[in-house]
Amino acid sequence: MPERPRNPINMLLVEEQPLLRKTVSMTARSLGMGTVHEAATAEAAEKLLRERSFQGAVISLECGAFGGAAHNFTLLDRVRGGMSASRATIPIAVMVDHPTAALLQELRSRDISRVIVKPFRAKVLLDTFASFG
Repeated sequence: MPERPRNPINMLLVEEQPLLRKTVSMTARSLGMGTVHEAATAEAAEKLLRERSFQGAVISLECGAFGGAAHNFTLLDRVRGGMSASRATIPIAVMVDHPTAALLQELRSRDISRVIVKPFRAKVLLDTFASFG
């Protein structure tokens, strides 16, 4: 089981798959880890990021990719650029299908805390959120 953080925290999960979002959100709540706010799209995540402060985020880079691009860095850039209600330095983990050297360099330049390679178990996300506490 993931270790419980001392104080429950608000976290953001941006993922297109509803079952994964619900599983992680409900499990985190039942373990007293905090609240996982769910977003299925980059647009929904942007709205949440404007409205409330988060202590950490896990973002699927494939969520909201556009124009033939494999990854959407918009959310990362907005948070890191101070254009959200959260601190620009919050821990952010990303989920990707195929990490490449170029992608890892892009993520390193954005101070990403963790890269999670799909497929993975929901426990990996819970452990990641627990580390944010």
